[in-house]
Amino acid sequence: MKYGMLSFGERGALLTNLEAMPEFLMDRFGSLPREVANRPEPDGAFSPVEHCWHLADLEREGYAARIARLLAETEPMLPDFDGGRIAAERQYRTRSLAAAIEAFREARRANLAAFARLAEADWSRAGQQEGVGKVSLCDLPAMMAEHDRTHREEIEAWQQSRV
Repeated sequence: MKYGMLSFGERGALLTNLEAMPEFLMDRFGSLPREVANRPEPDGAFSPVEHCWHLADLEREGYAARIARLLAETEPMLPDFDGGRIAAERQYRTRSLAAAIEAFREARRANLAAFARLAEADWSRAGQQEGVGKVSLCDLPAMMAEHDRTHREEIEAWQQSRV
């Protein structure tokens, strides 16, 4: 889905959806005790704290970096964000869930503010993303929403497995 091809109402709904993700995390995980939030999953899936740190780091080092580079450079080569490798290297399971949710909230807020400041012509600025191909600024909100949707589904499945 191309962001630039959306109607005003569709754009608003997409941005509202993106804005709601930190609250979704807080609603689902905010009251979890540390031993539950940081417990490794037997199937290798992310634990709650790993979901939240992954989202925070991707928001800052993936999406924010892509926004900045697409605005500053002509046709930049954008690296992939290897979430699994980074989760292992940074030992997410040893970290604070509350700090992860707050880091994600702040990073998402900053990215949404960056989108709000864009001039109409900026939305067509493009580069090449490793493993994806051509990516324009107008594509990033939809990519973010799709990534959020995947995590929402994984989190809902995690919760259902606990019932």
